[in-house]
Amino acid sequence: MTSKAVVVFSGGQDSTTCLVKALKEFDEVHAITFDYGQRHKLEIEVAQSLAKKLGVAAHKVMDVSLLNELAISSLTRDDIPVSHELQENGLPNSFVPGRNILFLTLAGIYAYQIGAQSVITGVCETDFSGYPDCRDEFVKSINQSLVLGMDRQFTIDTPLMWLNKAETWALSDQFDALDLVRNETLTCYNGVIGDGCGDCPACDLRKAGLVDYLDNREAVIAALITKQS
Repeated sequence: MTSKAVVVFSGGQDSTTCLVKALKEFDEVHAITFDYGQRHKLEIEVAQSLAKKLGVAAHKVMDVSLLNELAISSLTRDDIPVSHELQENGLPNSFVPGRNILFLTLAGIYAYQIGAQSVITGVCETDFSGYPDCRDEFVKSINQSLVLGMDRQFTIDTPLMWLNKAETWALSDQFDALDLVRNETLTCYNGVIGDGCGDCPACDLRKAGLVDYLDNREAVIAALITKQS
């Protein structure tokens, strides 16, 4: 049987690392990118370029702009600056409520239609940005709900869930994609490809992880191998 996977793909560091990994491990890999009226349309263009370059079986860009109408966030409103400060509810203002609920549901439907055994997402609880929909508990819960609701077994895989950002860099290096991820992905909340603006929370996390990896390569690789075993 042909092994198939669907990767939720934003064109950022984490999802690109997941895509590179999936391409080594599955016979057929599909990527799905969501246009939700995000702050920077460039994100979609980067995802399209990378999907083509990496040779995925198919790349679907899905219009879910209805999310923009409902979810107020600095990532869906140009007039709300991205802040390092937490809101009164303890969450960053870059949190888009319901985003991963919607994304994983739609990716699960796509997986159902093409007969994929796995949906892969780059969410992470170790080095995450404070988003509740990046937690392992949430992913397991929605996985169970989708399996029950569609009566089809598949798994939502989270290769980065327990990795810190340095270990995520090490994982991309393990698949010979460090330079690609560093120079051609878009993680920056201000829409700057590669190393980014250097000032937003996403850039801070990405840079700190890269510095840690480059300065402590052997130790970080050893930690990654331990977590993989």
